[in-house]
Amino acid sequence: MANFSLSKTTYNRGQYEKVIDTSFTQFSPPPLPKEDTINVGEFFTYYNKIFYDIPTMGNINSHEYLVKTSGEYINAAKPNDETQLLLDEITSLRQQLLASQQQLITSQLSSSLNI
Repeated sequence: MANFSLSKTTYNRGQYEKVIDTSFTQFSPPPLPKEDTINVGEFFTYYNKIFYDIPTMGNINSHEYLVKTSGEYINAAKPNDETQLLLDEITSLRQQLLASQQQLITSQLSSSLNI
């Protein structure tokens, strides 16, 4: 028969709590979701149901508030490429209109002086 040497380590109460984890983290069930918590799909289902009940304007709880806060979140204040192209075209057309109006005024003044 073989002889085995065994050793035993003992800890006092102060050392024991520092060395050995006595919590049951591996056996504890996951936390239950709160009853008032909804997921994104449920949010939009509720949103679509109450869409026309939500006030149009207002600092909170309104469509204006949703547009403002969502716009800030996605940086909607910054024009996208398509919007910027349209703004550039508007600027160009305004400059052309101004030039045409100036030409019209100049030609009207010239013809009135030549009478």
